[in-house]
Amino acid sequence: MEGQPQELRNPAAMENGTEPCGEERPSEAQETTVTEGAAKIAFPSANEVFYNPVQEFNRDLTCAVITEFARVQLAAKGIQIKVPGEKDVPKVVVNLSEQEEEKAELKEGANLAPGDQPRTAAVGEICEEGLRVLEGLAASGLRSIRFAREVPGLQSVVANDASARAVDLMCRNVQLNGVAHLVHPRQADARMLMYQHQKASERFDVIDLDPYGSPAPFLDAAVQAVSEGGLLCVTCTDMAVLAGNSGETCYSKYGAMALKSRACHEMALRIVLHSLDLRANCYQRFVVPLLSVSADFYVRVFVRVFTGQAKVKASASKQALVFQCVGCGTFHLQRLGKAVKFSAACGPPVAPECGHCGQRHQLGGPLWAEPIHDLDFVGRVLEAVSTNPGRFHTSERIRGVLSVVTEELPDVPLYYALDQLSSTVRCSTPSLLQLRSALLHAGFRVSLSHACKNAVKTDAPSSALWDIMRCWEKVCPVKRERLSESSPAFRILSVEPRLQANFTIRDDANPSSRQRGLKRFQANPEANWVRAWWRWDLWGGERRRLHQNKRKEPAEDPVQRAARLKTFPCKRFKEGTCQHGDQCCYSHSSPTPEDTAEVAPGDRPETPSQNPPGPGVATGPGVD
Repeated sequence: MEGQPQELRNPAAMENGTEPCGEERPSEAQETTVTEGAAKIAFPSANEVFYNPVQEFNRDLTCAVITEFARVQLAAKGIQIKVPGEKDVPKVVVNLSEQEEEKAELKEGANLAPGDQPRTAAVGEICEEGLRVLEGLAASGLRSIRFAREVPGLQSVVANDASARAVDLMCRNVQLNGVAHLVHPRQADARMLMYQHQKASERFDVIDLDPYGSPAPFLDAAVQAVSEGGLLCVTCTDMAVLAGNSGETCYSKYGAMALKSRACHEMALRIVLHSLDLRANCYQRFVVPLLSVSADFYVRVFVRVFTGQAKVKASASKQALVFQCVGCGTFHLQRLGKAVKFSAACGPPVAPECGHCGQRHQLGGPLWAEPIHDLDFVGRVLEAVSTNPGRFHTSERIRGVLSVVTEELPDVPLYYALDQLSSTVRCSTPSLLQLRSALLHAGFRVSLSHACKNAVKTDAPSSALWDIMRCWEKVCPVKRERLSESSPAFRILSVEPRLQANFTIRDDANPSSRQRGLKRFQANPEANWVRAWWRWDLWGGERRRLHQNKRKEPAEDPVQRAARLKTFPCKRFKEGTCQHGDQCCYSHSSPTPEDTAEVAPGDRPETPSQNPPGPGVATGPGVD
């Protein structure tokens, strides 16, 4: 980092949090200042410390969740928090767990004597009985500084990073924002720092882990360093692994096999929750999810961690294996255990072949099969954000996402996608309202999912769902002669539906969040947007460049286009220059020696040496 002080830092003092950060440091040359929320962060223009503006939604949501968690925790101690911009109206706080009910009843009479005013905790002030927060991978310290300036009821915030340059930057940013009394930068390995706080009296009330990639190496230490009933916030950005792109890698990191499906985003959330609960069980602890969100290119989970041997024994009944058909995508869940007497479950719930299309099943999991949200807590966060929209820059999106979360069916794991159902039977796609109305007319429950715009989350059995699609195919017939007899569409449509679907639109088929026009899903890619991993796999660099603004450019001359396409590698065999020129396609056969001999020398396409291609174009045999 340019302009770093020449004196050496004391690693031992920094690791113990004893090195002072209040001293004046020389200003950095070529710095960039970023303002987000109530924090102002300076970092070098060389971008050595990464700042991603797309993650502002993540940080805003985290501040909102920790604020409501602090409200609940401090209310049991007779302390009320004062949130900037929030009206001074006393809120009724309901405890988040049955374990704290008796404690709250005892403390309610002990903390507040008749005539006494309740104690308050404001933003930026040290609350002696407040929350102790740890950000294990703080980088520039932006998140920790935002906690100190936006979340009331904090006792201290430890901003840790293993990089000495990052810690030096944190110290300057802490001084810049005037929060040195709350935020304490440290330089240490995040795992070792958490392992050093395993004692009950030294644990953190809130631990935030937002690594660049997988948080798997930090989970074991995190579930031990969080206090009883404390909040653990974890972000996973390795969505390619969690979405089934590499099942063996997912198993090595999270202890579960991920499957490729349209419900991969919710499956990723449930795999992370399973991994957290599994690691907590090793220490007689278990997790209770508060909020689980799939957004942009990552998943974010907020869980509370408790200790209890009896509840740990029941953890097996909260996990399930997934049997998913490779043909039609139908899935079935198999619990690992029974909640009664903690016995092993019986199974499997499916035959070797799918009963709908005859294809084989894939096995995935284990994954978390219980609710992934605490709807009461989510409702409180939603209410706080809705009544104080000016607090966060992304309040509109938080309202939309949390509104969809409150509408999700909590006891229905995973979902189907509307376009997946129609593409399986090769028919036109019904509208979302039509399919939801048909399910409601049949007596089933149905909801959306915040993880997918076209999600159909329902408690209807798969047989009823395919009956509805068979009825829809009768409205929009498919040309059966074009279907292969071994295809899933042919086998599904060859069975007459037992359920007669009614596609008349119902008023309750349109969810409230959709009627109000809330910003429920992320808009089209903007600046600094990180595209989904599968889009980059589908489009090569040269092909993506050619397709940019293709509708805005004037039509290309056919002769010039043919000459340009001759320099491209063969699309079929991906080598050399194709003799078919602009007629090259993926279906032509390999050229034979006789075909090569019949071509006159003057009719051959120009070789790369005669007509050198532009930069970046691969030529020559064997070039891929």
